[in-house]
Amino acid sequence: MASVLLVEDESLIRMMIADMLAELGHSLAGEANDLQSGLLLASAPGVDAAILDIQLGRDSSEPIAVALRGRGIPFAFASGYGAGGVPTGFKDHPVLQKPFPMDELERCLATLLR
Repeated sequence: MASVLLVEDESLIRMMIADMLAELGHSLAGEANDLQSGLLLASAPGVDAAILDIQLGRDSSEPIAVALRGRGIPFAFASGYGAGGVPTGFKDHPVLQKPFPMDELERCLATLLR
């Protein structure tokens, strides 16, 4: 299975997604709750895919998305606001509407890891 980077600023949501990933048989490449930590982990080895919260406090996760795209690592955005908040230039990436069920996460990861 895949090693997934999870970037989410809300700790309860991050724990819930981490649990779902584990239940689906994936491992965590790392967990971040802010832009700086996310950028560090996005450049680390062993990341197969990523789930990025669009808004990390006052920061956008766009720089993390740019770093992942530069490395050819597939990722999806997670948002409570739907696809409307997706940064320009990333409209072709999947968006998980929070809160999302496990089967939606599973389908999204299957698409990313094709």
